[in-house]
Amino acid sequence: MDNPASLKYTESHEWLRREADGHVTVGITAHAQDALGELVYVELPEVGRTVACGEACVVVESTKAASDVYAPLDGEVTEVNAALLDAPQTVNESPYGAGWLFRLKPSAPEQIDALLSADAYNAGPGAQ
Repeated sequence: MDNPASLKYTESHEWLRREADGHVTVGITAHAQDALGELVYVELPEVGRTVACGEACVVVESTKAASDVYAPLDGEVTEVNAALLDAPQTVNESPYGAGWLFRLKPSAPEQIDALLSADAYNAGPGAQ
């Protein structure tokens, strides 16, 4: 699966999409969900939680392993994808669409500039 050029990426396989209202949507990359295998459980953060860049804030579990998902920026969680609680496999089926994890109001939007482009992610941590 191609990593959309419109998104930003982290070394730890999260993606981030800027929204028109200034918030960001966060998920895990196709590479990450493929490495984990079929997800069977997702533990989402509480709405209103303040997170720091690099802080573990989501747990995804597959039949193979459990893995933390890290906040790509400092900010406040404003929304979670509650549909994943009943259908965690949506992350596998649509990692860049319906499988998003949470939305964040960044407290330091300039941190986005330090994230990886699709090309940099593909050449580094996302290389197959």
